[in-house]
Formats: sequence, C-alpha cells, structure tokens
Amino acid sequence: MSTESTDTPSRSGPDGRRPRTPHGALGPDFTAFVVTRTNSGIDAGTRRLSPDDLPDGSVTVRVDWSAVNYKDGMVVQPENRVTRTSPLVPGVDLVGTVLESADQAVRTGDQVVVQGYELGVTRHGGFSEVARVPAEWVVLLPSGLSARRAAVIGTAGFTAALSVYHLERHGLTPGRGPVLVTGASGGVGSMSVSLLAARGYEVVASTGKTSEHRYLSDLGAAAIIGRSDLDIDVQRTLGTERWAGAVDSVGGTTLASVLRTLRYGAAVAASGLTGGSDLATTVYPFIVRGAALIGVDSVLTPIAERRAIWSELGEAWSSDVLDRMVAEVVDLEGVADALARISAGKVRGRVLVDPTG
Repeated sequence: MSTESTDTPSRSGPDGRRPRTPHGALGPDFTAFVVTRTNSGIDAGTRRLSPDDLPDGSVTVRVDWSAVNYKDGMVVQPENRVTRTSPLVPGVDLVGTVLESADQAVRTGDQVVVQGYELGVTRHGGFSEVARVPAEWVVLLPSGLSARRAAVIGTAGFTAALSVYHLERHGLTPGRGPVLVTGASGGVGSMSVSLLAARGYEVVASTGKTSEHRYLSDLGAAAIIGRSDLDIDVQRTLGTERWAGAVDSVGGTTLASVLRTLRYGAAVAASGLTGGSDLATTVYPFIVRGAALIGVDSVLTPIAERRAIWSELGEAWSSDVLDRMVAEVVDLEGVADALARISAGKVRGRVLVDPTG
C-alpha cells in the first residue's frame, strides 16, 4: 500500500514542531522518565539526567517520539521479570535525530528508528529527551515516513508485519478464508487488522470491547466478534475449522481456542501474553489438522532483517490509517498514567510519547 504523504525523508533536519537541541549539540542535562526499585516497591517519575547517566554506545539520539507498549507497562510492576536493571528509563521504541555518532554508517542529523534488543529493558530507552545506543541497533528512517508516523508503527507495527510475513511464508494468501486477529483493539492487533485488510484478506477482529467496533471496522475488519465467540467446550480436543490463519497477541486460553479452530494446514502467529503465559492444549491440532504455531519475536530480530522490513513499512499503511490509530499523545509527565492504563488493558491503538511536549 502506498502512502500519499509528504513526510520528511530519513536524512532531514528538525521537523519544526517545537524548539530542539541543534544537531551535534548535547546539552548538560535533559529530562527522562525513570523507574527505580526501592525496598517498598517501585518509584517512577521524571528526573533530570546528564550525558554521563547514559549507557555506552556509539550513537547519541535526540528522541523526537516514543510510544507506550505493553512491555513498558510490565517494567513498572514490582515483581516483573522483564528487567533487573535499576534505575531504568523504559521505552522499547524511539524515533529521533542523531546528535553524535562514532560510526561511519550513521551520520549526525540522520533520522533513525531504534527498537528491540535491550532498549528500555536492561538499558535506558525511549522515555527520555536523549538516548544512547549501539550503531548496530539503528535503522535509518525510511524515506517518505515521518518520525511521528514511524513511532505510531513502532514495535507494534513491526510485530504485526513480522506476523503477516511468517503467515504468508507458511502459505497464507488472500482468498483462502477468514483470518482472525485477537486482541484487535490493542497496538499489535490494530496494526494487524489494518495491514491484513490492506493486503486483501478477510479480517475477523476479536475484542472484548464493544465500544471499539466502529474503530476496528474503520481499520478494515470485515467482521468483529467478542472473546466469548472463541470459546469452545473444554472437553473437546478440536472445534469447528474456522480460520485460514490467525494473529494472536493475547495468549493463554484464547490462543488455545484458536489452535483448536484453525483450518487444516493453517497457522497462528503468536506474539503476546496479555491473557496469560500458560498454554493448555493438546497435540491434536498439530497431528490431526497439521496446524502450526509460529512464535513471533520482535526483540532479537537480526538487524539486517529488521532494516529490510522497515524499508517496506513506509508504504504498508496509509497516513490516515496511522493517524486514526493514535489514541492520544502524552509528555513525559503523562507516561506513568499511560503505563498504568496499558497494563490494565484500557488503551486502544497507540499512545505516543512526545519527550519535549
């Protein structure tokens, strides 16, 4: 899908939205949202940091945009297993402009995307005005895609694209039947619905939020069903064959139900666990119907594959579809509330973070 956008190309200067630190001029301090473990739990809020607080890395980036993801919400949970680093600046997504670079492949003034690897998990991430990362994590912003819209795509869109890529490698094509997307109103779900619809698939969106039916229809869902519509008798090893393929970001009992209702030879691409990390199923979907469960990991995707996929994402969604997915924009002071809401399943689509808003 092409986009009729006049967005800034990858090696452009500031976007002019608001005053910015000049290229190459790293100030004495900056603001970040910092999470610290204490004896009584978690302390989280904005703090002033200096360049000395940043981790080692060859590329220093002025963060123009970040986005709130479910994993970011996990970081602020006292007993989370995502990170043991403290203090930590969360934010597994960032899009920004290079201030300093010691790598010849990345130049001062380049607009870049960084996501995955250890970002926002074991080293400071995108909820900050400034970040420092290894050059081998950096993707140049695709030409024709603005920094803001790249942030809308972010980890959620990248995961959706990986999911569709793996399903199509497995043999999924338009016209083979309905493709299910679970957790459809969330970030990965919204991206998957719109991407599949744009590629000509009959998309069935599953959501527990009746208020989001219009939103999902506007993204291209041909039909919308509730979570209970996926339930089958737990005593049955298999259900009726329904889905030519599926993208699942929920996990738990939802994923188990999807597996038991895939059509013969179909696959589900699984990337989430908002509904639980346990999977209670049998071997029957695999040995009777030839079903496949494909795990989708967006964290350790090799950089060459990551860059290749991002080079195509600028045209995967139209600009109006991306804009429609933005539920709200928050500044660093608003991050804590956004993290609480995404952990509680109360976020639709994408919440962007404007570090200097």
